Amino acid sequence: MKNNLFAALLLTVATIVPVVSLAPTAHAASSKATQNIQSTRLEFLNNQSKSVKDIQATRLDFLNNQSKAIENIQETRLEQLDTQSKASGKVQSTRLDGLDARSKSIVR
Repeated sequence: MKNNLFAALLLTVATIVPVVSLAPTAHAASSKATQNIQSTRLEFLNNQSKSVKDIQATRLDFLNNQSKAIENIQETRLEQLDTQSKASGKVQSTRLDGLDARSKSIVR
């Protein structure tokens, strides 16, 4: 009977020790899985922020190109107005020269 009791006790201890020794391993595996999930989430967020930065850079480039185009259009319009005013000045100068010549010919 002592042998049976001792064998049962030994068997109980033998089954408890591996379970206790497996608990830290299971905890380590669980924490490693948690770390993998967290690193995956961080990589995802990092990629999202990079894509947002890329989108913002693209938008800024687009706006910069638009403003350059607007500046070019405004510069072209100003040049055209300058050319028109110079042409008007020449026309007026020619008219004044014509009137001056007429008035001189009438006075003579």
